Amino acid sequence: MRIAIPSSFPGGLEAGVHGHFGHCDLYTLVDVEGAAVTRVATVPPVPHEQGGCLAAVAHLAEQGVTSLIAGGLGKRPLMGFNQAGIEVYRGTGAPTVGAAVQALLEGGLEVFSGEFTCGGGHHH
Repeated sequence: MRIAIPSSFPGGLEAGVHGHFGHCDLYTLVDVEGAAVTRVATVPPVPHEQGGCLAAVAHLAEQGVTSLIAGGLGKRPLMGFNQAGIEVYRGTGAPTVGAAVQALLEGGLEVFSGEFTCGGGHHH
């Protein structure tokens, strides 16, 4: 499983979870096998000008992402992730990337549904 988490600089397990998917500093990618973290990396976001929100969806899909943990997310990228087969989880309130990943592995995050989406650009 490869999990992407919108993060604050400099990324990694100790980084803060950014409040909104589309306006993060970078994405921390966490590879997990069983319950163990096997790799942590970061990738820069794609500017919205290069295809809007769906460019970021394609960018993460190309990185092999299978799950996303996000605090805030618009309806359009949520639909894009669903179509790409990437599970999206609601990570509001997680203090760090590592805590968000641990919560997901323990079954403590709910699937991100349309009722939680925002109009875009608003921080949660």
